[in-house]
Amino acid sequence: MSAETELVRRGYDALSYRYRSDDADADADEYALLLEMLRSRLPARASVLDLGCGCGVPVARSLAAAGHEVTGVDISDVQIQRARRLVPNATFVRADAMTLDLPAAGFDAVICLYALIHMPLEQQPVLIERIATWLRPSGRLLITTGWEAWTGAEANWLGGTAPMWWSHADAATYQSWLRGAGLEVTSQEFVPEGDSGHALFWARKPAD
Repeated sequence: MSAETELVRRGYDALSYRYRSDDADADADEYALLLEMLRSRLPARASVLDLGCGCGVPVARSLAAAGHEVTGVDISDVQIQRARRLVPNATFVRADAMTLDLPAAGFDAVICLYALIHMPLEQQPVLIERIATWLRPSGRLLITTGWEAWTGAEANWLGGTAPMWWSHADAATYQSWLRGAGLEVTSQEFVPEGDSGHALFWARKPAD
């Protein structure tokens, strides 16, 4: 595990509750439309991988409640402990996404919201390629990336005592990485945050 990844792990361990409360309704407006769109594109009892699942609220909990088989992965022990308590009808694994050993074509969808941008930049296209192998034909990827290229840290993140670290390329680079992994980019949106924002991509693995 790189020093930057360890910093991210410690940051979420320390600030898990500052980042998101146990209350599923706290982020309902922010995620409602996104989750509705995702659910409409999934088959019944879909197998879904949530990379960077955090405490499982609201994404994993919403999908599990809809009858889907959800596997959540996060690097933070505290986040995973909370997820197991908050979403008992899903499976959660504490792991670095880059070390995951998952079966090819094992998932109907992979969700990676605000997680890829916490990984070293050189690892990100590799992970996108691995995600493509985990998707079944016609499987969906929903992922947030950087909009503009930036790497840096913030001390006392969220007003707490722990720092946080990010690294991301620009949206055009992520689009090229997605296509290079054999995925069809079906939508790209700008999600504002502060003085800048993120790119939200919907991508699809072609059918056989």
